[in-house]
Amino acid sequence: MRNANQGTAASLDGKGLRIGIVQARFNENVTDALADACRTELLALGVAESDIDHWSVPGALEVPTALQAMASSRRYQALVALGCIIRGETYHFELVANESGAGVSRVALDHRLPIANAILTTENLAQAVERQTDKGRDAARVAVEMARLVAGAE
Repeated sequence: MRNANQGTAASLDGKGLRIGIVQARFNENVTDALADACRTELLALGVAESDIDHWSVPGALEVPTALQAMASSRRYQALVALGCIIRGETYHFELVANESGAGVSRVALDHRLPIANAILTTENLAQAVERQTDKGRDAARVAVEMARLVAGAE
């Protein structure tokens, strides 16, 4: 049995994995950067370009529906959720952040499929821009690692 504290080099091998990405277009400059960083890291981890499907949806609330469609197809070993929610002056921020996050988690649990959630929730655009590259890269790494972990448990 592998110890949880051991390195993850083997678990970051993306060769042979099929990964789906769902990107919200709202705050598109940030989500485009998230998507670019995610795709670049997936390729660096060995995921073939032809094994990456990238869907675009209007906003963060639509991300779970697209993830559910991808998950239902049973074509993917992991999915990635990308979006950017920036706090405004109304309660809408909390609603969108909470509902999109809960929807992503529900799809993952219902389909027993790893989903890396990189829907940013920030106070302002500067915070989003500061996080866009690292979080996109992190999402790719999480997707590959969790796909390997789940495959090893089956």
